[in-house]
Amino acid sequence: MKNDKKGNQHRINEQIRVREVRIVGDDGSMVVPTRQALDMARQQGVDLVEISPNANPPVCRIIDYSKFLYQQKKRAKEMKAKQVKQEVKEIRFGPQTDDHDYNFKLKHAKEFLTEGNKVRAYVFFRGRSILFKEQGEVLLLRFANDLEEYGKVEQMPSLEGKKMFLYLAPKKAGVAKKSQQKMDREKREAEAKESGKPVKPEQKQQEVDVEMPANGGLFANIKGGEDILSKLNKQVAEDKS
Repeated sequence: MKNDKKGNQHRINEQIRVREVRIVGDDGSMVVPTRQALDMARQQGVDLVEISPNANPPVCRIIDYSKFLYQQKKRAKEMKAKQVKQEVKEIRFGPQTDDHDYNFKLKHAKEFLTEGNKVRAYVFFRGRSILFKEQGEVLLLRFANDLEEYGKVEQMPSLEGKKMFLYLAPKKAGVAKKSQQKMDREKREAEAKESGKPVKPEQKQQEVDVEMPANGGLFANIKGGEDILSKLNKQVAEDKS
């Protein structure tokens, strides 16, 4: 049995000065005079520990207090270790980023979101490149659309000084939800495979277009969603020409 010490997280042994207590254990619980509970703890060579002082009567356990504190600290440490530290990862674009650089940064963004981090993507306009701010907005919207399976938009593109920012947060842990566009494409490919027919060229062409999913999607429920999609498709068409 441990000696009484000031600063304990719980009242133990002679620090418990109520008339009776409820003893709980693996075999159930019982209400006994506090003096009897102390005698029971002494006989077992452990402590009487008050774990719920506001109950009537207070709830106690007969345990080794040092071992009890160690287990509590161990559990707290394990819970802290399981907590995912969320960071904000930055990805920088220029207003005229080429496809190779874009795909490289898109890959990193997918990794960041999958790991549970947020992504702050921005386009930096240097000097007169601010004239291409609409092109920068389209770039960020395309970026958000390509990451729809991995993250959700927290803030649509907004210009702050010479930078236009887009904020993305990871989706809940689990299997990434496929977009309607991707599911439709996979369905077409599966049907073509079963029939032994190749995928038509016009079907392949649809893969690069940005479409409004039938059941909603990134731009379905936001103000001006159709205009945004129109901008994206216009930009894709210009890139092809």
